[in-house]
Amino acid sequence: MPRPRPTQTPAFRVEKSDAQWRETLSAEQYRVLRRQGTERAFTSALNQETRPGRFCCAGCGAPLFRMADKFDSGTGWPSFTQPEEDAAVGTQTDRSLFMTRTEVHCAACGGHLGHRFPDGPAPTGQRYCINGVALTFDPEEGA
Repeated sequence: MPRPRPTQTPAFRVEKSDAQWRETLSAEQYRVLRRQGTERAFTSALNQETRPGRFCCAGCGAPLFRMADKFDSGTGWPSFTQPEEDAAVGTQTDRSLFMTRTEVHCAACGGHLGHRFPDGPAPTGQRYCINGVALTFDPEEGA
């Protein structure tokens, strides 16, 4: 059963039926973005991505993170110190798996991205641990 929709109201919202999400996403993207799944660690090609650019939501295309804020956390998932804009992502408490974590979702479509942890590097001390399958990469022109 999917979790309740986030309560944050962004400037715009992408609304699709479950059938429309299934049509537009791969099976793995659907499992992660719409059913709060997690991809296997070290399986995303975005772990090795280093070109200048931005990471966008694979569900709706909203810009989420910048390459300048990406770092190698050693966890097997793309990690970032902060979102491109604070309003790009929303958070909610996740009490699954017998622990309490902060879930991160796309503020535009509500898609599950991953989790935020307070063990990241400076300047924020945050680690946004994001499923690579929930992202697309848009390289800067000429990169």
